Amino acid sequence: RLPEILATMASAPSPSPPRCDSKQGWARFPQDLVSVPVLSKEYIYLTNEGVLRELGQEIRANFLREAKASGAFDMDAGAVVLKGGTSLGANYYDTDTVTAPFRQESYFQYLFRLCEPDCYGVIFLRTGETYLFVPEIPKEAERWNGPAKSFEHYVSKYGVKKAMHVRSMATALADNKVSTVYTLSGTNTDSGMATALKPSFPFFKQDDKALHPVLSECRVIKTKREIDYLRACNLVSSQAHVFVMRHIKPGMSELQLESLFKAYCGVYGGARHMAYTCICASGPNGSILHYGHAGRPNDRISKKSDLLVLDMGGEFQGYATDITASYPISGKFSKEQANVHNAVREVQEAVFSRLKPGTSWKEMHRVAERTILKHLLQMGVLKSATVEELMKHDMAAVFMPHGLGHFIGMDVHDVNGYPEGSERDMALGVRWLRTQRVLKENMVLTVEPGLYFNNEWMDSCFEDKKKASFVDFEVLKKYRGIGGVRLEDDVVITKDGYENFTILPKTIEEYESVIGKYTPSCSVCE
Repeated sequence: RLPEILATMASAPSPSPPRCDSKQGWARFPQDLVSVPVLSKEYIYLTNEGVLRELGQEIRANFLREAKASGAFDMDAGAVVLKGGTSLGANYYDTDTVTAPFRQESYFQYLFRLCEPDCYGVIFLRTGETYLFVPEIPKEAERWNGPAKSFEHYVSKYGVKKAMHVRSMATALADNKVSTVYTLSGTNTDSGMATALKPSFPFFKQDDKALHPVLSECRVIKTKREIDYLRACNLVSSQAHVFVMRHIKPGMSELQLESLFKAYCGVYGGARHMAYTCICASGPNGSILHYGHAGRPNDRISKKSDLLVLDMGGEFQGYATDITASYPISGKFSKEQANVHNAVREVQEAVFSRLKPGTSWKEMHRVAERTILKHLLQMGVLKSATVEELMKHDMAAVFMPHGLGHFIGMDVHDVNGYPEGSERDMALGVRWLRTQRVLKENMVLTVEPGLYFNNEWMDSCFEDKKKASFVDFEVLKKYRGIGGVRLEDDVVITKDGYENFTILPKTIEEYESVIGKYTPSCSVCE
C-alpha cells in the first residue's frame, strides 16, 4: 500500500497532529520495528509538506506581528534577510568522501523551513511576502547530485511568494523599494557564541541590531502549530524510549541501546538526526552528566546490577526533543536504586505542581534542591542538619550539579534564556540554569532534576570540611557506584498550568512492568 499512502500524502489536506492523551499510553506503544514499508501516522504528520508549509507561514506571520509591535523596524521600506547554513567546511580533514551531515542554521530553518545549504531568505516587511534565493547548480554537479529543483518547487513546498537564484537577490530588494536591510547579529546567551552568518549589503542601509532580540523571543513563545508539532515529536521520542526499555537485557552495550533508539525515531518519525549526542550511561557512567562524547562514546558493556541513565531525543525537521529515563537494566530496582529514583520523581512532581505563567524558574530550581536534600536526609546520606541549613552551605549542588531545565525548540538548548538587559544570579546552583526567567504561556522547556553520586565531584566538594561534616560516609558508600538518576520531560506552559508532552512510565511499578517485557505486534497508541 505504500504507493497509495504516498499519493494520499501528496494530495490530501494536512493531517491532524497525532497525540496520546493517556498518561499510561506508553503501555500500548509499538514494540516492533516494522519489517515491511509502512508509514506510521506520526511519520506521515511529521514529514508532511502541508504541515511544514503551514507551520512556516504561521511563524512568519507571528514574526511580522512582533516586528511591527516592537517599533524597531521600518515596516514600509524594510526587509529581513537571513543567510542559511553553508556547504563550506563540510569535509573532514583531507578527504572528500567523509563529510559532516548538513545541519541548517536554526534561525533560518525556523523562519523559512528550507534545509538546503547556501540559500537566503527574505521577508519584505510592507507586504509580508517571502522570497527564497537558492544557489545555481553547475551542470557538472547534476550527475552527482541530481538535477536542480525548479523555482516552482520551492514556492509550492515552502509557501513563499517567489524563488530565485542568489545572484538575483540585490535586484529583487531594489525592485521592492527596500532601503533598510535587517540582518541577524547577536549572541546566543545559552552557548555564549555569536551568530556567524551575517550577509553584507553595501548598497543598502543595514541594521544588525533590531532583528536578533525580536526573532529570539519569537522562538521562546511557541505558536499553536509549533506546540502541535512538538507534541508529536515528543510522542515519537517517548515511544522510542519505551521501545528501548522493552528490548534491553544485561550484557548489551550502551551503543546498542543508542542504536535501538535511533532506529525507532527514523522508522516511526522520519528523524534523520538526533537533537544531540545520545547519552547511554550504565552503572557508574550515569554520574557523568554529558556522557557519550567522543572520549566516552557509549562503549561500556552493561552488567546485571547496572542502573541506566538514558538521555536521548530525536530531531524532527529541525525541532528537538530531550527526554531522560533512568531504570535498572535487570528490570528490578534495588533498595538504593529505588530510594534515588523515588527522590528524583518527587522532585519532578514538586516542580510540576507549581508550573504556570508567573512562576519563577529560578525558584523552581530552589524547590528541586530542597526536595533533593529532604530525601538525602531520609536516606541517611546527610545528617545533623535541617534542609535550610544544608541550603545555606550549597549541599544540593554536591548531588545535583546542573540546572533544573532549559528552553527547547529549534535547538535542544534553545535561545533567549537571558534576554538583552537581564541579569544572571551567579549563586551556586542557580548559576547553572540556562534561563532564570519568569514563565510565560506557550514557553516550552525541560524539567530534568537529577541525583548523582559522582565520586570526583563529591570528593572535591568534601574538601570543604563544613560540607563534609554533613555527610555520613558509611551510608554514602552504599550509593557510590550507582551512578545516578535523571528524569527529564518536555513541557509547555499553558494558560493556567502546564502540559507534559513526554509519555513514559513514572513509578517504579510502571517501570518494572515494561523493562525487558517485549510482546510482538502490540498496537499503537490511538
